[in-house]
Amino acid sequence: MTRDTSKRESRKRKSRRWLIHASFSAAVALLGFVSHAAYADESGVSYWLPGRFSSLAATPQVPGWSMAAVYYHTSVEASGAVAAARQIQIGRFPATVNVDFNASLNAQADLILLNPTYTFGTPVLGGQLAIGVTGIFGRASTGIDGTLTAAVGPLVVTRMGSISDSLTSVGDLYPQATLKWNAGVHNFMTYLTGDIPVGAYDPARLSNIGIGHAAIDAGGGYTYFNPAAGHEFSAVAGFTYNFKNTHTQYQNGIDFHVDWGISQFLSKQVFVGFVGYGYQQITDDFGQHPALGGFRSRVFGIGPQIGILFPVGDMQGYLNLKGYGEFAAENRPSGWNTWLTFSISPMAPTSTLTPARRVVTK
Repeated sequence: MTRDTSKRESRKRKSRRWLIHASFSAAVALLGFVSHAAYADESGVSYWLPGRFSSLAATPQVPGWSMAAVYYHTSVEASGAVAAARQIQIGRFPATVNVDFNASLNAQADLILLNPTYTFGTPVLGGQLAIGVTGIFGRASTGIDGTLTAAVGPLVVTRMGSISDSLTSVGDLYPQATLKWNAGVHNFMTYLTGDIPVGAYDPARLSNIGIGHAAIDAGGGYTYFNPAAGHEFSAVAGFTYNFKNTHTQYQNGIDFHVDWGISQFLSKQVFVGFVGYGYQQITDDFGQHPALGGFRSRVFGIGPQIGILFPVGDMQGYLNLKGYGEFAAENRPSGWNTWLTFSISPMAPTSTLTPARRVVTK
């Protein structure tokens, strides 16, 4: 083995150790949240889709138009209060009824997210401004099986059976603005986004693509990216304020969320790593059934990712596959989900070309 080969192998071993150590540290930090008490958004469904941000989230991009298309698949299940909340929403029993619920909920969704974005070349407050909007189309299906025991005074009724529903339609619109700053290997961002409730929603339906109410979400993020070593770490955190669902007179509490990604560039075109998220509702819902209490939701997720950069004519293409396994869920369906992202954006000049400036993250 030559001296150069030995040095390359040593750098690879150090990169693998860094990636494993950093991923473990991020997972431990998330697990720290689990030790705190948690109690959910209406029917256990939130505006924020955990996993929305990941690696290279805060790195500035090449000015101009870009387009990202995401295929999102999720398969989740829940029982107890979450299954009861779905039945309450569709009017299966009123708030005056005492309920003993032994049921399970299963749901799947296959969604396409389209996100056109324009990145401005002129600095704003010393940073880079980008404005975009995300639209959703897809199919959702939900089923509930179990036993419902309802009591009104001395009258007790027990019902066994199942209900199911599916829907293929469009979802809400999600406008978003970001402002990003770069200082060497350190990158910072702030963002503002929200929900415009124009998607398919019916409170009497078990499956919906829209959520039936508006929301506003704001936060900030950080990315460490060292092109020489190929090390990258990103984290984005924010808070969601939910407006009242006028169809049901229900208002979700305030939600906190953090998304993170860790990666190691194996070359200028390929990176591998891990992603994760934590989601915690921090205030009670309003208008919920008394049996549900504060009904605060919580979930955590972690999984692998791989990203590939490649030219598309005179544009830059990017393909990313990431997946999450969920755990420590409270008052929210949980399971697993995958994201397949393809984006296309302007190619940076060769003199300034780095992996960080070539990727449109989503």
